[in-house]
Amino acid sequence: MSEWSVTEPRKLTFDDPVTALHVRVVNGTVNVVGTDEGPPRLEVSDIEGPPLTVTQKDGTLTVAYDDLPWKGFLKWLDRKGWRRKALISLTVPARTRVEVGVIGATAVVSGLDGSTEVKGVSGDTTLVGLSGPVRATTISGNVEAQAVTGELRLSSVSGDLTVIEGSCPTVKADSVSGSIILDLDPTNSPTDLGLTSVSGEIAIRLPQPADAEVEANTASGTITNAFDDLRVSGPWGAHKITGRLGEGKGRLRATTISGSIALLRRPPSEDESPASPTSPAPAPAPSDTSNSSNTSNTSNTWNSSPPSDLEDPKPAGTGSGENASDGTTDKKVL
Repeated sequence: MSEWSVTEPRKLTFDDPVTALHVRVVNGTVNVVGTDEGPPRLEVSDIEGPPLTVTQKDGTLTVAYDDLPWKGFLKWLDRKGWRRKALISLTVPARTRVEVGVIGATAVVSGLDGSTEVKGVSGDTTLVGLSGPVRATTISGNVEAQAVTGELRLSSVSGDLTVIEGSCPTVKADSVSGSIILDLDPTNSPTDLGLTSVSGEIAIRLPQPADAEVEANTASGTITNAFDDLRVSGPWGAHKITGRLGEGKGRLRATTISGSIALLRRPPSEDESPASPTSPAPAPAPSDTSNSSNTSNTSNTWNSSPPSDLEDPKPAGTGSGENASDGTTDKKVL
């Protein structure tokens, strides 16, 4: 086993293979990038407080504080221990299994094929271009997943959960008071969506053509539905959307107690849109007195929140550089 104690900004390069990465930090930033170019690398650009311990053993690279274990990570509430900060960047092989724990720190994980798990207390998490299984748990930080294609599981207490351009076979998301927003890309296989919230809003934008059995419920919130094939029903206060889109091969289940639910239609991509004419259409002859109708197409974009003017929604309410491969076990102070 090789071990280092990092007390100042430093760079490390690892010649031994890395198959698993464990990171646990308080405050600051963690940036993990998966790539198959060059050896694994670590850069600590800033550090305050106690040293970070870096170890490499049996293919597992660990960058963490000695007093911050992975087990029980989300219950670590020693505020005195929060007086520290580290800005670190890691480059590892794309197939690496990654575990990241952050308290008050921002985490960005991208380009990985292996499994990824992120736990956060109050820091925001961004997941980009991950194709392996992904699990992210946060207390008050927000989680945003962009262009994720692997199985996705998200959980929060008060943080918002957002999926942009997702093409995951499975998305499971639950929150107490945070909102859940999904913007899905078309996929070649059925998608299983399961969303649960207590008081947070749920908004789902489905690609065209949509293909799923749908059941969405809210006990006291409002519902907005943009699909003619789905039926909105329910007694006073409670509302439900049910029905089948396409062949119903996929599944969509969404439940909230007091939050609103919006089921929206994603406009066709540019490749699917009708081609614009290269020359203006000829004007009608002066003698033509027949009636004509004007048609306008509205194109909507959605960044991190659902738009309010999607096509024909049918609301049921009004809601919304040191070599690390020497194999030594000596501890080095940098």
